[in-house]
Amino acid sequence: MNITVFDDLNTLYTKAADTFVDLSQKAIRKHNRFVVALSGGSSPKAIFNLLATQEYAEKIEWNKVYFFWVDERWVSLNDERSNAKMTFEALLDKVPVNKDHIFPMYKDGIEPEDYAKEYEQQIKDILGEKGIFDFILLGMGDDGHTASLFPGENVLNESEKWVDAYYLKPQEMFRITLTAPIINKAENILVVAFGESKKHALNEVLNGEYNPTLYPLQLIEKKDGFQFFTDEKAMG
Repeated sequence: MNITVFDDLNTLYTKAADTFVDLSQKAIRKHNRFVVALSGGSSPKAIFNLLATQEYAEKIEWNKVYFFWVDERWVSLNDERSNAKMTFEALLDKVPVNKDHIFPMYKDGIEPEDYAKEYEQQIKDILGEKGIFDFILLGMGDDGHTASLFPGENVLNESEKWVDAYYLKPQEMFRITLTAPIINKAENILVVAFGESKKHALNEVLNGEYNPTLYPLQLIEKKDGFQFFTDEKAMG
C-alpha cells in the first residue's frame, strides 16, 4: 500500500488526474482498453474537471475507456443526487467517449435488486468471469464507509455477488453498490480521503484493529496497486 500525504488539495487532484492518465495509457498498451469504476462526490468531481481540460483530455484515448460506477443512490439520472449525472456534467459530456462504453448504475422501470443482477452481467460482458477492473476510484466517508458499504449493513458480508442493492434506513433510500469481492479484484485502486472530519475513521482504517463492520474501508485489501491520497489534516 502506498500512502501519499499532500499539503494542498490542488496538488492532490493533479496527482490523481496524472494517475488516471498514466494507468489509462498502460492498460491501453497492454490490452487496448481501460475499464474503470468511478465514485461520486466533490473529490472525484474536482478530478473529473481536470481530466476534461485540454491538457489532460488529449492524453487519453477516450474511445477505449469503459465507465462503470462504484455505487449510486437509486435516483434517476437527471436527479441532482446522481453520481452519474455529476460525472456526465464534469467529464463525460466534454470528452469524446463512446456512449456504448458508459454503464450508469441506474435504469428506469426496474427494481434496484433486479438491476444489481443486470449490472453484474454488464460487468461480466466486458470483463469476463475474472472481473478485474483496471482502475477503481474510491472515497471514504467520515464513518469509514466506502462505495455504499456502510457500517453494520449486511452488504459487508457479501462474498459472492459483485453488485448488490439494498434499502439504507438512515438515508431512507435504496443504494446500489459494487461489493468488496469485486473491488478487491481490481488491478489498481485509489482512495481519496482528506480533511479533519476523516481523521478518526482514517486512523482506525489504517492503524486500528480489523473491524470492518464499524470501518468498512478495511474490507478493501491494501495490496500492490492500492494507493491512498490524503492530507495533513486527516493524518493528524
